[in-house]
Amino acid sequence: MGTDISGMIECRAWHLHEDEDEESVWRAAVDLFFLNINRDYDAFGCLFGIRNYANFRPLAADRGLPIDVSEAVRADFARWEQYQPYGTTWITWAELKAVDWDEPAEKTDSRIHIYRQTADGLTLTGKSSWSPWFAQHAGLPDRIPGDAEAWPEGSEWLIGDTLYRFETIRRRDAVRESGDWTPVWTVMEALASQHGDDNVRLIVWFDN
Repeated sequence: MGTDISGMIECRAWHLHEDEDEESVWRAAVDLFFLNINRDYDAFGCLFGIRNYANFRPLAADRGLPIDVSEAVRADFARWEQYQPYGTTWITWAELKAVDWDEPAEKTDSRIHIYRQTADGLTLTGKSSWSPWFAQHAGLPDRIPGDAEAWPEGSEWLIGDTLYRFETIRRRDAVRESGDWTPVWTVMEALASQHGDDNVRLIVWFDN
């Protein structure tokens, strides 16, 4: 069963309040549904600690809904309660701008990276959990290592024209510069240019 993401970009616009004495409030800006709802597990782990197979230090995990969340987001979240959402959290554009995208994960990816030998060299074709077939052909124990038993960086086995390697990935490998999250960042950046980096945030939750 896969994990899906839902959420909303919120903005706190200084001029959107009723009178001069009222503080600005957060308002729903764009539903994540229109920008990116792909099952991008490396990004989920890197950003929010969900499906964190790559073993990142999550940027913003389990913060819950903000106390001052907009009524629109609160209502949308309530509609998802029948699906038992979890991992609810949020992150501001200011926090995202401060990320060191070259930061590596805290330890080796718990999945093995699979490369094929092609005319252009090695090409990554996927990532996989442990399998008895691989263990047999690599001469390794026929068992599934736990998350705490990550293999050392660079451990690899060449079987035919396929290379199996354990690697540590960086944040930019999980959240690619021109990848699925680009539309989300573009909208957040545009709103922040008008209202300030601390006044734009992404709120997300997950379900299976």
